[in-house]
Amino acid sequence: MKKRELEIILESLRGFESPKIKLEQYVTPPSLAAFIIVNARLNDDLNTVFDLGCGTGILAIAASLLGAYSVGFDVDPEALKIARKNAAEMNADADFVCTDVKDVKIKKRGTVIMNPPFGIQRRHADRPFLQKAFEISNVIYTIHSAGSSKFVEKMAEECGFRVTHIWKFSIPLRKTYSFHEKAFKYIPVEVFRIEKYESCNAGR
Repeated sequence: MKKRELEIILESLRGFESPKIKLEQYVTPPSLAAFIIVNARLNDDLNTVFDLGCGTGILAIAASLLGAYSVGFDVDPEALKIARKNAAEMNADADFVCTDVKDVKIKKRGTVIMNPPFGIQRRHADRPFLQKAFEISNVIYTIHSAGSSKFVEKMAEECGFRVTHIWKFSIPLRKTYSFHEKAFKYIPVEVFRIEKYESCNAGR
């Protein structure tokens, strides 16, 4: 499946019915989701995929459509209800678990592909997601606000990982909350590919 074909499929998925601002719930743009998943396949990173803070499931479902077994984790049961409907409609091989990211447990490492909170509402909200990703994965694809490279690279190095790729985008953010004034607002983001190269020693 080509990137544009995957993007068209993802555009049909349901988004949040009642997005929660404290969780910074925004739908990952289908074009960006398709780009990440296609590149993960090209890098042979699609086997078992974990999506931390999966929301309505777009990344987990996209990975499944390209051959991965996916598990999405989210603290919001309402979002997971939509994610399960989306997966069922797409016949996607994806499971969804309701849990706080700090409590995620897996039996075997896989690839984490995630769009964590940017920390607009709560400073460093993305830190627990990165910490868990370093704990359970060998390869990570993660989306952050522009200008996050020093923070991400420092955390990666402390945990025995290294950033191999940084892609920069300007993505359309749909009007989601009442305080949004425009139907679309373009925001700059950075997508990182991070891989493990030694045992994690962070926090010791």
